[in-house]
Amino acid sequence: MRIPFIKYNHQKHLNELAKLQQKAEEYKIVYDPKSYRNALLEHIKKAKHRIYIVALYLEKDEGGREVLDALYQAKAARPNLDIKIFVDWHRAQRGRIGEDKAQTNAQYYYDLKQQHSNVNIPIYGVPVNRREVLGVLHLKGFIIDDIVIYSGASINNVYLHKLDKYRYDRYHFITNEVLADTMVNYVNDNFLPLEGVQRLDVNKHKTRKEIKQEIKALRQHLTDASYQYVSNTDNNKLSISPIVGLGRNNQLNKIIHHLINITEQKITFCTPYFNLPNILVRDIIRLLRKGKQVEIIIGDKVANDFYIPEDQPFNISGGLPYLYEINLRRFVERLQNYIDKQLLTIRLWKDEDQTYHLKGIWVDDEWMMVTGNNLNPRAWHLDLENAILVHDPEHDLQQQIKQELTTIREKTTIVTHFQQIQASQFYPKHVHKLIKRLSRIRVDKIIKRLL
Repeated sequence: MRIPFIKYNHQKHLNELAKLQQKAEEYKIVYDPKSYRNALLEHIKKAKHRIYIVALYLEKDEGGREVLDALYQAKAARPNLDIKIFVDWHRAQRGRIGEDKAQTNAQYYYDLKQQHSNVNIPIYGVPVNRREVLGVLHLKGFIIDDIVIYSGASINNVYLHKLDKYRYDRYHFITNEVLADTMVNYVNDNFLPLEGVQRLDVNKHKTRKEIKQEIKALRQHLTDASYQYVSNTDNNKLSISPIVGLGRNNQLNKIIHHLINITEQKITFCTPYFNLPNILVRDIIRLLRKGKQVEIIIGDKVANDFYIPEDQPFNISGGLPYLYEINLRRFVERLQNYIDKQLLTIRLWKDEDQTYHLKGIWVDDEWMMVTGNNLNPRAWHLDLENAILVHDPEHDLQQQIKQELTTIREKTTIVTHFQQIQASQFYPKHVHKLIKRLSRIRVDKIIKRLL
């Protein structure tokens, strides 16, 4: 049977993507945040050569302190251990809304350094743009020796389920020396030599104005940077491909587009914020018109990390889950016909007051992408994002992959009609008033591009 030219073109790009051989027994998926936290701490404890932590933020709460304490203990026990931490420069220097600005994560890093004066663990801030709203360090992946621990989770209480609350994510442990070296080399080659990258564990930090040009140069450099590695396998065996991207036309965006368009039977998406770029909406509609199955698993608005319960003080960020829900309702109403035909499945994840942060793509029991990319305009244009694309033609990982998806679906309900999704006129009065005001001056469209 002849493959249509357009699909052949998408498949050709994926076939030509450099791939690294992966042993199935050295790829492990963990299915809950507590197990992830325990495994992470155990790997830190056993580390022999290097630990590289790259995250949006490392919080000064119990979960963050537990990880930092483990890192300091590991370094004290093995002084030659190469430990480096990279977090977003802006996020580390601001407190939460209503919090004392002097009590930032950056200040905590400095205080901790003073308590461990004989142990040097550098903590770097990476400013992807001059303002946080215009781009953050959204790169994922902890490298411990030859293990890449890939999750969308940052480091704090809820991501690690340290206390009562948790934020559900994906947790992949990949033992692969070449992959680990590749990701470490990216950080060493593209962060450390650039003057825009600043130490955070110091008493005084430079202002945005003082390093304006350095930040600009860093962003331009990162726009052109990529993971450097040589393919060592073919398209017939289990393989992985690390991908990184920043800016509109980056490689990661292109790979996601190609991945969607090779779907033969079914594709599944996970995203916490339903705010798809137009190109992905068009791709999904194209698949549905061809009779392909599309499943989208989204967090219910109360499972959104921006959601503010009605009994708590409200601020403008609390309107975001409602804006995303409005997007979803319109999307479902537009494509109701495909839901009725059982081609489009929309699932809403909810577990009481817990939150949902999963991102990823699964295609035809053959391809899987684990990523921190929210599949929204911000990820598409502003943030530094990465992903690991898994090609599993012989189904070596399918038992684990199916278990991960089954676990995700356990706390979901299926939307069979757009009227199941709350209409905006029934939102709390203060929310409805905010949405109307934002829509009237068209600020809602700007907000959804930036947050």
